[in-house]
Parts: sequence; C-alpha cells; structure tokens
Amino acid sequence: MPGKPKFYQTIETVTGEDVTHHTPLGGGCVSEVYRIDLSDGNRLVAKVANESSGPDNDLALEGWMLETLKARSRLPVPTVLHATDTLLLMDYIEGGGEIGEAAQEHAAELLADLHGITAQKFGLERDTLIGGIKQPNPLSESWPEFFRHHRLLYMGRQAMAAGRLPGPVMDRLDRFAARIEEWIGDTGEPALIHGDMWGGNVLARGGRIAGFIDPAIYYADREIELAFSTLFSTFSEAFFRRYREIRPIAPGFFEERRDIYNLYPLLVHVRLFGGGYVHSVERTLSRFGL
Repeated sequence: MPGKPKFYQTIETVTGEDVTHHTPLGGGCVSEVYRIDLSDGNRLVAKVANESSGPDNDLALEGWMLETLKARSRLPVPTVLHATDTLLLMDYIEGGGEIGEAAQEHAAELLADLHGITAQKFGLERDTLIGGIKQPNPLSESWPEFFRHHRLLYMGRQAMAAGRLPGPVMDRLDRFAARIEEWIGDTGEPALIHGDMWGGNVLARGGRIAGFIDPAIYYADREIELAFSTLFSTFSEAFFRRYREIRPIAPGFFEERRDIYNLYPLLVHVRLFGGGYVHSVERTLSRFGL
C-alpha cells in the first residue's frame, strides 16, 4: 500500500493480522501514540519513537516497566506484545470515563494493594524513565538519602543543564535537600509504586479503573505516590478516604510532606517544559524557609 507507515510491517508480523487503520491518541510528547485497528477486529496501542524522542527515551524500557508491574502486582496495566527502542505494542484499554468518586475508591483499593508489595531497599534493579527522562534507581537503605540525591538533586541538575532551572534556584534546592531529614525521617518498607500518578495515566470506565499506563516504577516511600496523585487533582477526598481504610497515612503528610514530595514531579516538569513550573518549585522552597 503506497504511503503505508513503516511500523505497520512489524505490527502485522507480530499479530499475524493486517492493520486496517491507525488513529492518533493523546499523550505523545516523547513518542507518537496510535490506536491500531486490525483486520480481525481487535485493537492495540502502538507507541512509535519520533524525532523529539530524547537519548534517554527507551520504549523497550517502558515495556519492561509494564511487564514488571504485570508480573509483580495485580495492578491493571496493558499486556505488552512487542517492545524495542523504537516501537512498543500493547493491548488497547478502553477508557474515556470520568474519574469520579466510585472510580477513585477503586483506584485507592488498587494502589493500596500495589503498595503492599515491598522490597529490602529503595530503588530498583535497573534505572527507569519518567516522562522520557532517565530516572536513576541505585539501591539504598535510606529513603531520605535516596530522595535527596536521586530525585531532588538529580532532576534539579538535569533541569539546570537543560537551561530551564536558574542557578540560584538550584542553589536553594541544594540547601533544602541538605536539610531533608528535618521533614522526612525513616519510613516503612520500600513499596512498589507506579510512579507517574497523574490523570492522563489513569483510564476509567463505568465507575471503575480500567487500567494504568506510562509507569515510572521503583520501590519508594508510598507517600510520594499519594502526593503525586494530588498535584494535578487526579484524586481527591474519595480516594484518600478509601485508601486510609486499608493503609494508614501518618500525621504530617497533608500538612508538609505532600508538598515536599511533589517537588520531584515539579522538577520533572521544569526539565521538560520550564516556564511556570519554576515558580511552583520556588514557592515550595520558600514555604520551607529556603
């Protein structure tokens, strides 16, 4: 077929079916994302590396993260059919529903179950990605040390190197990170987290969660996942009411630690987009006297 995209051939080889149509989907800032219609009536999702894909972006690694969640947890995620550096092929999960109260309660049950999967150390056996950016995961026995060096300072320096975080703000972040134990002490067992808990990665349908996509997994203090879920108003009181029925949330989370943990996804957004996210980082640092 004249003009047939190159990725059609791989999909047809993997599935044994003809591709009849592809439809662009949202969420393709570091890759092109398509719904694939096959000749047998089934649908898949294909992520295809594009020219804006950075050197860290690795669709094979994204596939590995999904497969790891599938193997280690009961979290609903797409089944991976094919994963290379340039093409990720997986099940299509029908979403499009509102993340209303019932869906939030279901999400709380699913994430509380995920957070029950623990490890001996924070981090992971390999580095992962968040938003197409490398996310280092060296194994560590200390959560404050891990969060300081491999989340706050690492991503701050990445954002500064990209010309999006001013040097004086990085200096303030350095001083804040040096004092992190004042607000974050020892935590419970390292818990497996999805790692990128904003609404675009949560697929709901019929008052239930149909699936979670685009993970950024590692073993962490589970509170960093809970914090991220509030940054862009993914979840609200219905979620936390149900989550607390399953797993307690220690005092001080909503008052202090939520904002501290959300510095990390804010720094990710500074690295990716700059702009107003820098001011959000500055406001948090100012709140804590930096």
